Amino acid sequence: MFKGSIPAIITPFDKKKEIDFEALEDHINFLINQGSSGLVSCGTTGESPTLNHDEHMKVNEFIIEKVKKRVPVIAGCGSNSTKESQELVQHAASIGADATLLVSPYYNKPTQSGLYEHFSSIAKVVPEIDIFLYNIPGRSVVNINLDTMKRLSEIKNIVGVKDATADLSLPIETELTCGPNFIQLSGEDATFLPFLLSGGVGCISVTANIVPKLCSDMYNFWAEGKIEEAVKINKKLFPLNKVLFAETSPMPVKFALSLMKKCENIFRLPLNGVSAATEKKIYEVLSSLELV
Repeated sequence: MFKGSIPAIITPFDKKKEIDFEALEDHINFLINQGSSGLVSCGTTGESPTLNHDEHMKVNEFIIEKVKKRVPVIAGCGSNSTKESQELVQHAASIGADATLLVSPYYNKPTQSGLYEHFSSIAKVVPEIDIFLYNIPGRSVVNINLDTMKRLSEIKNIVGVKDATADLSLPIETELTCGPNFIQLSGEDATFLPFLLSGGVGCISVTANIVPKLCSDMYNFWAEGKIEEAVKINKKLFPLNKVLFAETSPMPVKFALSLMKKCENIFRLPLNGVSAATEKKIYEVLSSLELV
């Protein structure tokens, strides 16, 4: 179920900085109609840190309702508070999420034993829903090491990991450590294709918000053994992948989508939008792809 190009969907805001549910519904349909294999709600790209508890649950619920089981939905439910994350996962399970994504606790800086207790306690509270770990030391400081990953993979409903380390040796080591059934999804768009070669099965993608069909086509070509075609798309996507991370994500992707008339270029502080120089670069890349 969990493979291919899976956009980490944005959370659009209106001019009052309230959630723009109309734009969100349009974007959901755009991503699915363009061939995406699934959606992730309320992740980093969805600006979950600036959503309050009720908003977080409403966005997860809205996305699941509007998707109507056309593709699987992985509900972002991560927090640096174990109790809060347990509550979000319980809610996600109750509204029909297909899985949940749990980021490593940020700021607290837990030890490996603390990481294990955090994830395992959530898994025990909600055993009926599949859990993906989200390993992103660049944002959360702590890394889920392989010994901890192995222990967590032995818990029945912890089924995989979103790997945003950009270490292409890690998928191979993870498969050798956790077994071939442990699902590995890239969390770095630039590594999507090489990550597949290293043992991954897909990507939770920022870039797929902009070009969902290209991202989906690249995966499908790979799966069909049409490697040259997949490589061509990967090269085509490289400038876009690069510019979408020129400044803190999701600021670049939201600006790009605003140029495509799919959302407003509006954030909640402390995010405040990209610089004029980055805006120019994004416009140039979108122009080269004939998106604006």
